[in-house]
Amino acid sequence: MADFNDAKILDSWAKNTAPWIRAVQEKQIESRRLVTDQAIVDVICGFEADSVLDIGCGEGWLARELSAQGMSVTGIDVIPGFIENARTSCKGTFHLLAYEALSVRQLGETFDLAVCNFSLLGDEPVSRLFSVLPELINPGGWFVMQTLHPGLMADSQYYDGWREGSWDGFSDQFCDPAPWYFRTLETWFSLFDTNGLSVRLIKEPRHPATGAATSLIIAGRVTEGTSRKTDRI
Repeated sequence: MADFNDAKILDSWAKNTAPWIRAVQEKQIESRRLVTDQAIVDVICGFEADSVLDIGCGEGWLARELSAQGMSVTGIDVIPGFIENARTSCKGTFHLLAYEALSVRQLGETFDLAVCNFSLLGDEPVSRLFSVLPELINPGGWFVMQTLHPGLMADSQYYDGWREGSWDGFSDQFCDPAPWYFRTLETWFSLFDTNGLSVRLIKEPRHPATGAATSLIIAGRVTEGTSRKTDRI
């Protein structure tokens, strides 16, 4: 798996920006259309959050949904085409920014809630992101993530590591699928706990026809006394 790395993820998304924007805007992805889009919106709306940081915002669909609910949204993404589309189609502020560069100094503000919706795909950038989340979220605020359910990989490969990507079920306009870094449920919980995020909510949205879990949503709250290093960023 020598070719599976964080740089390869970015390379793939840069190549597939246009077809992805089309797929999202035309609601071509069944699991998103039937389950996961509404699931993440419902969870976020269940918290008292006036300001939201959408990390890995893509073309901006979640920012549009949350803005319609009256929230002030800031989005970041490292793919220029996604940020360009978000800026032209959404209310809010959008930054072309890699996870590794994310800081309060870069954004100039903190937020009531941060969200990663199917945007935690890599290895080292994800670990680094968790370490800075408490600095970006206001005291008592929330971090919400939605990802593929680890149980979908409940076989001989149920261990942390790189997995081969696929565009199965997508149009033939997609090419060169991105790899992704799989984490077990235990590893996800550890990332929350070791970075001062107390897990308060777990949801497993299910497909209405099959009953199978389509994703995993975890929400953690910034614990009291968590170190905030904004003055040193």
